Amino acid sequence: MAALRRKFGEDYQVVNTNRATTFSAPVKKKRQRFVEKNGRCNVQHGNLGGETSRYLSDLFTTLVDLKWRWNLLIFILTYTIAWLVMASMWWIIAYIRGDLNHGHDASYTPCVANVYNFPSAFLFFIETEATIGYGYRYITEKCPEGIILFLFQSLLGSIVDAFLIGCMFIKMSQPKKRAETLMFSQDAVISQRDGKLCLMFRVGNLRNSHMVSAQIRCKLIKSRQTPEGEFLPLDQCELDVGFGTGADQLFLVSPLTICHEINPKSPFFDLSQRSLMNEQFEIVVILEGIVETTGMTCQARTSYTEDEVLWGHRFLPVMSLEEGFFRVDYSQFHSTFEVPTPPYSVKEHEEKNSLLSHTNTYCF
Repeated sequence: MAALRRKFGEDYQVVNTNRATTFSAPVKKKRQRFVEKNGRCNVQHGNLGGETSRYLSDLFTTLVDLKWRWNLLIFILTYTIAWLVMASMWWIIAYIRGDLNHGHDASYTPCVANVYNFPSAFLFFIETEATIGYGYRYITEKCPEGIILFLFQSLLGSIVDAFLIGCMFIKMSQPKKRAETLMFSQDAVISQRDGKLCLMFRVGNLRNSHMVSAQIRCKLIKSRQTPEGEFLPLDQCELDVGFGTGADQLFLVSPLTICHEINPKSPFFDLSQRSLMNEQFEIVVILEGIVETTGMTCQARTSYTEDEVLWGHRFLPVMSLEEGFFRVDYSQFHSTFEVPTPPYSVKEHEEKNSLLSHTNTYCF
């Protein structure tokens, strides 16, 4: 009834286990995915030209989107350069005023006490910026240019701290890692449920903290040609997973099986076990919700290609009742088993029933 997929390196071979019906399919090579199994979108933007300036207009988001190594490099370089520049300005004031030549003269009143070279000027800036306290080095009232530089340093330091520390905080608090504990089954299955042919896959939450207002969506990515002759290489079509009934709103405290009913409105209306072997499509699954502990929106993604859709399979149960609680066995999360499933499509089934109905009417 169903075809088992065996992976040999980069090739996928279809092996049929049903002796009654024999379908032969060629060996398929692993093709390019639009969305990887881990949710990463396999899309790169090129030839932007002058549009790259748009990244600088939203510099904060650009820094947040950078990888951690670039964030840390920019963080270190920005502070290092700012410290060296400001320390040089304090040294220049001391040099212009001649304070460097009276470093140990007790009768002389400098702009900044005990600043007589660049290292001492650098230490004074660090003490001021970090509010460590002066003690040995301090600014005097007979230095108006030093007071102006002190005000400028305070304003610039506040802006740099707010920008960089805010960027690092936002990046650390991003809920991307929360998506790592949201699981999707390795394969999707097609079998009957409540007398209807359905496409199903499983989702689960590994953490005890809940996903508030969790919602799931599915997109079918498939090339097609319009009646006008326009070719759409990555056309996106919505798969109904319970919008009208509210089944797309998930209470994700235990693994759930998401179901797409194959009906005349479904893009899989004419999909059969035989045609599945020759199809090329990708089902993108998007799970969104609010992280209970942080209140931030989290999104997890995965995809299923035609080689990852098993016809005539059903997921093994993972829930069991223990003393006082329900237990989830995640070792069986991806496991499936074969069930009797008609190998023909819903369209063929309806045409067959319609033909039988007309035949019975004609006989009477």
